[in-house]
Amino acid sequence: MESVAAFSGSLPGQMLLALGQTVVVVCVCFDMVRALSVPRSHRRYLASTVFRTLAIPSIVVNGLTVLIALVLWSWIDVVMGMFVLVAIIFRLHNDKDEDNWWKGKGKKLARWARRQFAGRTSAAPAMG
Repeated sequence: MESVAAFSGSLPGQMLLALGQTVVVVCVCFDMVRALSVPRSHRRYLASTVFRTLAIPSIVVNGLTVLIALVLWSWIDVVMGMFVLVAIIFRLHNDKDEDNWWKGKGKKLARWARRQFAGRTSAAPAMG
């Protein structure tokens, strides 16, 4: 655990944390744009797509930030980080009916993967 604290205090660690927190802020801002936009508008579609794309990386980054705050015994940072973490997870799971680029992509990607990785069968030459 000391290595986590040492890395988070180093210049590369600080740069990675700053980059990660930037992703979290962008994710939350696009969620706010999505919430304030007119339903079924292009602006809402784009905001929802960006939010859905950045939500999982934001959850991972914020979880690591909370873990580092926990190691450093910074309880106020743990509480604030957990608040943001729960808010992003709630917003991600709450609005499932939102139209975005990812909607329906799961089935399409699964179908594509099955076609790509399916065993290619070829007819064996007849023995005769």
